[in-house]
Parts: sequence; C-alpha cells; structure tokens
Amino acid sequence: MVRVHVETYGCTRNRADAEIMEALLVRAGYSLAETPESADYVVVNTCAVKDPTEKHMRERIAELIGSGKRVIVTGCLPHVSPEAIDPRVSGILGVKSIDRIAEAISVAERGGKLMSVEGWRERNLDKLELPRLWKNGVAFVVPISEGCLNGCTYCATRFARGVLKSYKPELVVKWVKEALARGYREIQLSSEDTGCYGFDIGTNLAQLLDEITAIEGDFRIRVGMMNPNHAIKILDELVDAYQDGKVYRFLHLPVQSGDDEVLRRMGRTYTVEEFEEIVRTFRKKVRDLNLNTDIIVGFPGESDEAFENTVELIKRVKPDKINVSRYSPRPGTVAAKWKQLPGWRVKERSRRLHRLRLQIAHEINRSYVGRTVEVLVHGAGEKGGVEARTFNYKDIILDSGEPGEFLRVRVEWAGSTYLRGTPLH
Repeated sequence: MVRVHVETYGCTRNRADAEIMEALLVRAGYSLAETPESADYVVVNTCAVKDPTEKHMRERIAELIGSGKRVIVTGCLPHVSPEAIDPRVSGILGVKSIDRIAEAISVAERGGKLMSVEGWRERNLDKLELPRLWKNGVAFVVPISEGCLNGCTYCATRFARGVLKSYKPELVVKWVKEALARGYREIQLSSEDTGCYGFDIGTNLAQLLDEITAIEGDFRIRVGMMNPNHAIKILDELVDAYQDGKVYRFLHLPVQSGDDEVLRRMGRTYTVEEFEEIVRTFRKKVRDLNLNTDIIVGFPGESDEAFENTVELIKRVKPDKINVSRYSPRPGTVAAKWKQLPGWRVKERSRRLHRLRLQIAHEINRSYVGRTVEVLVHGAGEKGGVEARTFNYKDIILDSGEPGEFLRVRVEWAGSTYLRGTPLH
C-alpha cells in the first residue's frame, strides 16, 4: 500500500487544509505515514509569506527528493513563486486544488505529473463541504472564509487565496458542533482576515460568534487575526460578542506601522488613530484583554521619523505580544519594485523593537503573578511540563493536568513569552 505523509507549514488555514487532504487520501485507500522517513510520498503543504520561509521551503523540497522521497507540493508557494519549486517534484497543487490530492498521487504512480494551480477566479471550492481527518486533540481549526478584501502592496498571499469567500454560518456552526461532539474543547476560527468575514454574504464576525457561543457545552473560541479597517466597521457588535465567557479575551490586531504615511504606502486603508480607537474600545469593555499585533520594520520609504512613530505607538499601546517581521520583497507585489532600505538598518530597527517587545511583555506578564486564573490544558509542553492557555489565551506551563481539562491555577512565575502556574485542588 502506498504510504503518504503530509508535512505542513505556515498558518492555521494550512493546518486545516492538511486535515482535508489526509481525509481524502484515507478515503481513496492510501495509508497515512506518521513520519516522512516511513512514507513513499511526502506532501509538502507550503507557506510563502516571507522570503526566508520560501528559502526554507525550497531547501526542504530538495532535501526530501534527495533522500529518495516522491514529493507533491501544495499550499501558497505554487501561486507565489512557482519557479522556486524543484522540477523533480511528482505533482503541484494550488490551494484551491487540494481536493485533487488523491488524483495527484494516482497520476504520479502511473508516471505522470498532475499540475493544478488554478487561481481563485477559476475554481470555487467550498472547503467546509470537504471531509476532515479527526485527530485526538484539544484545539480544532474551523476555517470561516478564504481570501481577503485588502490590497496590501507587500502581500503575496492574496495571489494564492484571492478575494474574500465567506463560508455559510450554518456550515461553520455544523463543524463546531461536530468538533465539540468529538471531544475538542477549543475552536480556532481561522481566515486570512476574520474581520471581514461575512461582508460578501450579508453577515459579519460578531453575528457568527453569537451563533457559536449559543451552542451548549463548556468550550472556548479563539478568534484569528482581524485587520483594523474591517474590525472598526463592526466594533460595537464585536466587543459585545466578546462579552461571552466562551470567547477568549484575545485580540490579534496587526497595525504593521505606527506611521500613517507608511500605512498609506502599505495599502492598509486605516490610520494609527483608528487602530488605537479599536484597542481603547476593547480594553474598556474586555478586562485583561490579551492584545497581539504585528509590525513590519524596514518597509520601503520608512524614514527614521516614521520608525520612531512606530516605537512611540508601541510604548503608548503596550501590546502583550508583538510579532516583529523584517520587510522582505515578495515577487509580483508593488512594494518589491520600490527602493529598498539597507539591510543593516532594517536589522537595527528589528533588534530595537524586539528588545522593547520583550520588556513590555515581561512587565505585563508579571502583573499576573499571584493571581488565580482559569486555564484550558492543551497537553505536553515544548518547554517541559504541561501546556495550557489562560482565559485570555496566554501560554502557561503547569506541572500536571489532563488535555481538555479546565483548571483553576495560581500563577507563580512570569517570563516575557509564557507563565508558570500551579493547579489548585
């Protein structure tokens, strides 16, 4: 029997796509291999959001082929940088062609090579209509839409995912109910931009959250990244939806820059003041909000003054976590054609923001020491012990706890990136 291993990189959307492909492979009679070494075929479900990521994808594909594996490439790379894919691969599928994964292997077994990299205009694939492979776990990813409504000048992901296609609320709710019935306790709502969910089908994220929180049972919902220009349109409704105890008090709101001119050049279509208005409104109504944001440093045209504006914004807003990325030009994007900043300057700015983010995160996390909080246990932690998530999705390490269990925990220690706690019995 042909054995297949699916190796996934990048976002939670890719994780969900991987489970769809695994279910389709099993349905077609293929055997799933736990490791690449034990597989005949390795499906590399790629990410291409940044240049270093793309480089890693190229190297990994070449490494697998060099070790004698037959490789099928899926994910964003075929859309963003098809020329980066090793010509020795046994098949290439785009993000809207993952339903053809079993066919791709069948074709390869007969000596052919299936190449199906349709764009979002060519295929209208509703992934919530496809099966998923159910695994033992605590968290289950539910895609709520694919694509976005933005036109960021630096982003290549939209070449793969396309414009917004929201999935029907009743289908989302159906998947949530099924996941809960199978023992999952955390639902991760995933999309390129959850903030614009439903704008194409006459609904919105707040209304979807209301439908999901109405489902009976003790579970938690983690809302994925939302862009400010869409979140602000439904702000009051959204904050109201967050009042439900089933919704993690977690907000991933990427600002990308603290300078309005840089935001304009990025094509972000909101202002720094609008970003701060969203944060103020959430913090006023949602106690202990865990605010995550993203910053791109070294974007073309970012002056010293513009960078200082970003630093000052971070000092004012004090996010719990900041994902700092050094700008790297992506093929086909507008910003890739502009004059780039010197690498040394980008590194310098990145290091400075990195130090600041750790300092702020440590300061915030220390305020939790001595508190008793509710957590959901996820399982064995990479840092040792047992990993859990607090009511606002902070990472906390415990000495003991069963996956899927809700516990009351006393926070004993705080670092910049995680907490340590002791269960109260």
